[in-house]
Parts: sequence; C-alpha cells; structure tokens
Amino acid sequence: MMGAEGTTPRRPRVAIAGNPNTGKTTLFNRLTGSNAKVGNYPGVTVEREESTWKLRGGTIDVVDIPGTYSLASRSAEEQVAVRAIFGLDGGARPDLVIVVADSTQLLRNLYLAVQLAEANLPFVLALNLIDVARKQGAVPDPAKISAAFGVPVVAVSAQTGEGLERLAVVVREALDSPPRPEVDINYPAAVEADIAALLPYAAAATPGEARALALWSLLSVDDQDELVDVTPAVRKEVAAIRARAAAAKRDPDLEIVGARYRWLEGHDFGELGKGNAGGSERFDRVLLHPVWGGLVFMVVLGLLFQTLFTWSDPLVGLIESGFSWLAEALAATLPAGVLTDMVIDGGVQGVGSVVVFLPQIMLLFFLLGFLEDSGYMARVAFLVDRMMRSVGLHGRAFVPMLSGYACAVPAIMATRTLERRRDRLLTMMVVPLMSCSARLPVYTLVVATVLAPGSTVLGLPSRMVAMVGMYVFSTATALLAAGVLGKTLLKGPNVPLLLELPPYRMPRLATVLRQMWMRAKSFLTEAGTTILFATLVLWALLYFPRHTPPIAVAGASAELSVEDPAAAAQAQLAQSYGGRLGRAIEPVIRPLGFDWKIGVGLVGAFAAREVFVSTMGVMYGIGDDADETSLSLREHLQAERKADGTPVWTPLTGVSLMVFFALSAQCLSTLAVVRRESRSWRWPVVMFFYMTTLAWVASAAVQGVGQLIGLR
Repeated sequence: MMGAEGTTPRRPRVAIAGNPNTGKTTLFNRLTGSNAKVGNYPGVTVEREESTWKLRGGTIDVVDIPGTYSLASRSAEEQVAVRAIFGLDGGARPDLVIVVADSTQLLRNLYLAVQLAEANLPFVLALNLIDVARKQGAVPDPAKISAAFGVPVVAVSAQTGEGLERLAVVVREALDSPPRPEVDINYPAAVEADIAALLPYAAAATPGEARALALWSLLSVDDQDELVDVTPAVRKEVAAIRARAAAAKRDPDLEIVGARYRWLEGHDFGELGKGNAGGSERFDRVLLHPVWGGLVFMVVLGLLFQTLFTWSDPLVGLIESGFSWLAEALAATLPAGVLTDMVIDGGVQGVGSVVVFLPQIMLLFFLLGFLEDSGYMARVAFLVDRMMRSVGLHGRAFVPMLSGYACAVPAIMATRTLERRRDRLLTMMVVPLMSCSARLPVYTLVVATVLAPGSTVLGLPSRMVAMVGMYVFSTATALLAAGVLGKTLLKGPNVPLLLELPPYRMPRLATVLRQMWMRAKSFLTEAGTTILFATLVLWALLYFPRHTPPIAVAGASAELSVEDPAAAAQAQLAQSYGGRLGRAIEPVIRPLGFDWKIGVGLVGAFAAREVFVSTMGVMYGIGDDADETSLSLREHLQAERKADGTPVWTPLTGVSLMVFFALSAQCLSTLAVVRRESRSWRWPVVMFFYMTTLAWVASAAVQGVGQLIGLR
C-alpha cells in the first residue's frame, strides 16, 4: 500500500457495496468505465473488481465488492465483502463506502446501510433505479433518509446516468469531510448481554466498530461452518452464547434482525415502492408454472443450443481454415526442420486449438448474458432447483451443466454465477461429464465403424439409439457423480435456493457485449496460455525421437520411404515417446478391448478429444486430414485384426470406447480452465484421476459384461 512509509500519498479508496441485483456493478462500470461482469440475478459478481474514477481534485481507487444482503458471513462472497469493507483483506481500508440501494425495494435494501451505520463507517447512499421507482409510483425522500442515517443520499439511475454528476460531487465532499453515521437500535437486553460478552474479542478502532464486529461474530460464526475466519476463542464464546440462548429458547439471529427492521419501519422514508409487481407477476404466472414454465424453458433451451451450434459452426470452420492456411503458408516459406515443425504443428496448431473455442464462448456468453439481464435466468434456477437439490447441486448449476453439452470450457466459466464456493466446485467437477461437442466426432466415427447402417435395436435405428444413449448416459452419470462428490470430497449443507426474482428488463446491448468480450479475453489470456504450453508438450511427445527410414536396402524400399509420407508418419508415431507410451499402457487398456494404436489415440486426445480421429487417421495410414466421415478410415478400422485374426473394432469395443470418452478427462482446455476458476491445482488433479478411474472401471465393466453375455 502506497503511503505506508510516508513516501507517496495514497489515493483515496472507495468501495461500492449493496444487495445483489441493485445495479451496483452497472454503477461501478458507469463511474469507472470498467468492465466488471454485470448480471441480473444474485451472486453474479463473485470477485472484487477494482478500477479508478476521475473526480475533480484527483483520481480515486474504486472497488466493486460482491453483492451481499448483510454483513453476516454465511458464504465466501459475503466474507469477501465484509473483509473489503473493514479492510481485513490485505488491501487498504476504504475511506468511503457507496451503498447502492434499489429504490423499488428500498426498505429491504436499507438493511445493509443500518449495519454500516452501526459500525460508524463513513458511507454515501445511492438510491439506484430511481427512474423505475417513479414509474411504479414510488417517491423515496432522500432528505428524510439522510436525516435518519446521518449520511448524504443521492437518487441516481445507473442505466440512464441520472444523478451521477451529483453523486460525484457528494463523494468528493464526503472524502474531504467524512460523514459519521449513527443509528440507535433498541436490541433486547439478552442481545445486549451477548454483545457485551463478545466486545473483549473485537479489536477495532472505534467503540461503534467494535460493537459491529461483535454483532458480526454473533451472526456469522457457526460451529458447523469453518468458512468464517475467527480465533478459537471467539468461536468458543459464540458457541457458549448460542448454547445459553438455546436453553432459554431464544434465537439471537431473529432478535437482531427483528430489531433492525423495527428501526427501519419506525421511520418515514417517503413513498416506498412495492418492488416486483405488475407485469412481472403476470409473466411469472406462466414462466414459474410447474408445467407451462417447464415447456417454455425447454423451448428457450432448444433455441439457445440450436443457435449456438448453427451460428458458431461457420465461425469455427473459418478459424480452422485460417489456421490451416497459415500452417501451409509457413510450411512453404520456412526451411524444413525441427524448429519449423514446432512452430507449425506445436505453435500454430496449439494457438488454433485455443482460438477455435472463441465462437462458442462468445456466443454462449452473449446469449446467457441476454437472458440474465432480462431477468429470465433467475426463473430458470427456481424451476429446476428441486431436481438439482436431490443430488446436492444448487439450482443455478443447471445452466452451466446444460452449457456443457456445447463445451465444458465456457460451461465451467459460467459457474461463476454460483454464490458458494462449494457449489461452484461441485458443479465444475461434474460439468465435464456432460457430452460436449468435441466428443461428437469420436461418437460419429465409432458408431459408423461398428454399427451397420440398417441395423436396429428394439425396432429403432441402432446408430440413433447409440448416439442418444451416450447423451442420456453422460447426463445420468453427471448427476450421480454430483451426489457422490457432494457427500464425500465436497461435503456441505444442501442450502435451499433463496432467490430474489428481479423485474423483467430489456437487456442493454452494450452491457451484454462487454460481458461477452471480457469472458473471451479472460479465456485467451489466462486459460489459453496453459493450453498452449500443454499442447507443445504433447507435440514433443508425438514428434520425438525422429523416425529414420531404412535407406541402406533395395531401391524400391528407399523409394517407398520417400514417397509414402503416410507410412512414414505412421512409423514416426509408433516409435515416438507418445507411441511408446501407447504401447506401455496397452496392458492397462487391454481389458477395455483397446490395442496400442487406440492407446496412442487416447494419448493424443488429451490435447482435445476430437484429436483422436486425426490420430487414428495417421496411425492407419490415412493422414491427419482424416475426419469422422472419412470412408477410408472406417474401412481401415473395420479391417484391423488382432493376432488371432478377430476384429479389433467390434460393437462391444465401440461401446466401450464411447463410454471411456464419455467419462474420461481428456481435455487439456477443461483442466486448464478448472485450474484457473478454482485457483488451485488440487481440483484439476482430482478431476483427472476421478474421471479417468471412473472411465476405466465403466469401460472395463462394459467389456466384461458384454463378453459374459456373448457379445463381441
């Protein structure tokens, strides 16, 4: 922190706090020109965003902290908010807090302001959405609110910009002469005794702040929740207080909250709004209906994914063509050698493997951002919450899991909308089990290879049954895995969905586009670097040591070694470190019905699952341009024989391979983004081992049971 040694004056620091869905982050972006994520349902901002705001008299630092309904730390995000407000997060303590309140839900929003006032923390109150409140017939009185709290109050609209100039003036004045809010809450005598018992443990600068910290400890500390970081002495004292309260049949939490609301209700703050009423309620009669709401959601979902696949495919093809052209141009320009091969096959193709995700990422976040800002996604979470809770998942986890059908990378990034870290981690750990689009080429190749076009199962086309079955299987496995992980590695209370339904609003295109761009930029700059490095490592494994064709033989052989690049590529893969690894793991994968060539394909598929198809093309002499529709590749696979003359590629082996791909963690991009989102290597490592083990066991079970009942 500058200024700690008296060398450089520290810039004033302002924190923006408020309930979720009050337009807090929109105001932050308006004031600073920053690009923090904006959403329209609780819990969107799950990290602090920092930027600067230029005011008359100088520049100030502004931090947008997670939305919170109170200072009681019952989630990771609430604890971040508390630590930021009190300066306990390692950063500078804010000189001023701007409390953003929703003018259409004013009484409930002022509950947070009451707690800051109890701590005597200087703050300015911004009554946001004032334009919407007026349309609803609400006219809150800033003067009356200011008199009650002892702080400046400004009516603003972050959407239209109304009142922002006045807010800038008030903030500048408050920084020069900080307001000293003070409220007198009449707590029951028993609560006052509880506060007195905790005051000796509250090290604070002022009596008001010490009292606020004592109240915070009383509301936040729970013996069953280790999230709140307090000393053992405080935890012990709170446990004793709660034991005495239970014996007296009283609830300190309800007593504290009730006293604060009685204080609020005892003041005249003007004409208050009724919140989410009128048009929103009429829409909700349909969209929250157990039947009609579900049907509407299925239509919206179908349109979303149809749009995602339809619109992104041409862009993906364009990017792939662009990188192929670049690779060919470099190959024709640069001299042959290891360096050129590394640049083209490792560098260009590695970058291409990152950039090719962009269309899906950008389009998915654009569509989700549009639905979020409209207020619809909060309704979806409400609809599916009961089903999700039955396996330990939060209602909001439904959207990231569905996004996993397109690509696990943006789906895992979408878990940021979950409030609790435990819920985010649990969702991250099962999202990769959803059958993503990268598995589709593998499924298509295997199904076309091992199932005859006219074959049927129960009167239905066998190929269709196999494809649909893989998606049903992956979804069921993901839900089952969530139930197991939620009771083992990620134990935690199954918290019910407490959701504020925001009013329906027309999304702002600029906000949605900014959100989309920030997500794409984050993926390229952070997850992309890890993916590129891992791709280069994989290239080296498949490139070294180099295969030297035998030229000291008959001329025909020498000619063959020169003129048959497919055979040379096949020999190179066979003797490369990756090929040797394939042979080394053959004893492990043989119970699954796989040979060493499939093993090499599995090694190559760790860069990206669809690489399996092109790797098979090289292994069987087709070339790396082979795809899932390549007739010659399918013919080669069908003709492949084991040492005893039986086919390698049978329907049983095909099902076993598809099950393995459905469950294994063969995607460096996914592991990299899990590392980034979890901020730990532990979870991608756990994911890799649990999914790989699950894939092996399930695939071996398919092979074993199939052989027992006479399948091959």
